[in-house]
Amino acid sequence: MRQIKTLRQRIAYALMMKALPKSGTFMFALALSCATSARADDDLQIARGKEIVQTNCARCHAVGLTDKSTHPDAPPFRSLSSRYPIEDLEEALGEGISTGHPDMPEFVATPSQIDGIIAYIKSLDRNER
Repeated sequence: MRQIKTLRQRIAYALMMKALPKSGTFMFALALSCATSARADDDLQIARGKEIVQTNCARCHAVGLTDKSTHPDAPPFRSLSSRYPIEDLEEALGEGISTGHPDMPEFVATPSQIDGIIAYIKSLDRNER
């Protein structure tokens, strides 16, 4: 007998074998599909944000959970949520942050990049707890 690894595979197998009651099968499968795709979208956003901050910010800021900022005036990204609401960064990123540390280059992000950066910074806060 083959091993069923993921929850999605288990659900598909159960549906094929008619192990779930017919009345709730469709709703359960739909809810599971939505939850799974939402989580995958979140993970993709976080990965995009991580890539953006590693490329554009890591030369001065600590962008991970344990690294140290190389610039004395550049706060670690994991500490940003304790300084102010992360959503407040959205406008600054869209208009171009120019009020960071004195030698910080101006960085203007697209809406998609902003979503990724915000998702990544929020993920640091969740992982630090």
